[in-house]
Amino acid sequence: MIVAFSVTPIGAGEDVGEYVAEAVRVVRASGLPNRTDAMFTSLEGEWDEVMDVVKRAVQAVEARCGRVSLVLKADIRPGVTDGLTGKVATVERHLAS
Repeated sequence: MIVAFSVTPIGAGEDVGEYVAEAVRVVRASGLPNRTDAMFTSLEGEWDEVMDVVKRAVQAVEARCGRVSLVLKADIRPGVTDGLTGKVATVERHLAS
């Protein structure tokens, strides 16, 4: 499964990069395939391990800011691995033709 999620501290002002970095640290330390861009962090793995990482990422931000917003989107497709790379490669292949 691939999960794209965004953790945003509420009430921390406009500059939230410091808080978001705490969530990204948790994701990167998980060892699961991941990618962070300007809006979301994508993470790939099995249901329980992915959801555990999301929960810990939220808790890391929540520890510094009492209120957190979580936006999450999941692609649940059993048996598929390397989806983070594969999906992008498919789009790039179509763009090249």
